[in-house]
Amino acid sequence: MKLLLLSNSTLPGSGFLGAAKPLIGRDLTPGQSVVFIPFAGVTQSWDAYTNKVRDALADLQLEITGVHSLADPLAAIASADAIMVGGGNTFNLLKECRMRGLLKPIAAAVKKGAQYIGWSAGANLACPTIRTTNDMPIVDPGGFDALNLFPRQINPHFTNALPTGHQGETREQRIRELLVLSPELEVIGLPEGNWIEMHDGEAFCHGPHATLLFKAGEDAVALTAGQRLL
Repeated sequence: MKLLLLSNSTLPGSGFLGAAKPLIGRDLTPGQSVVFIPFAGVTQSWDAYTNKVRDALADLQLEITGVHSLADPLAAIASADAIMVGGGNTFNLLKECRMRGLLKPIAAAVKKGAQYIGWSAGANLACPTIRTTNDMPIVDPGGFDALNLFPRQINPHFTNALPTGHQGETREQRIRELLVLSPELEVIGLPEGNWIEMHDGEAFCHGPHATLLFKAGEDAVALTAGQRLL
């Protein structure tokens, strides 16, 4: 399997998918087919979201099609060179994928060789569950189980910063709550600007910031760019 899991889509000073485009272009070639999953988009239409991705990656000359527009989405997923999953609301993303019967076909396609590219909610969907999303549960997704392509939980947009005067929990405290109830889990705090690449069972973290690995009852481990996760 080949996975590219990004914490976020946009960085200060770069356009939408600006930082991700060189990574995507390194692995995909002009003319290859990409099925885009836009269901995390809630405040924009799925057509608009698909067009936004297509425009951002226009230089790569990929054939990007929104899965919602396809007459036979299962066949398109099965034959795609890549499955791309956008960010937004993870609960809506999972609900729509489950309701449309896309979870197993996506997982099967990736296991057979299609590349998986996901940012934010799309990175969450690749995990065993979506329990480490930051999103508000605006819909009932019918369960938290996700694609289980990446064996650890990811918390995208990870930061422990709190606004001045804010009395709520830090992100690490929220992750620790999960680990008290499910100590068998391992959670990766993926800061903005960082990403994970997985190929043939090996995974490495990348980016300008430390990636944090959380385990129950242990201090967080700070991983630098290029360190192996799996």
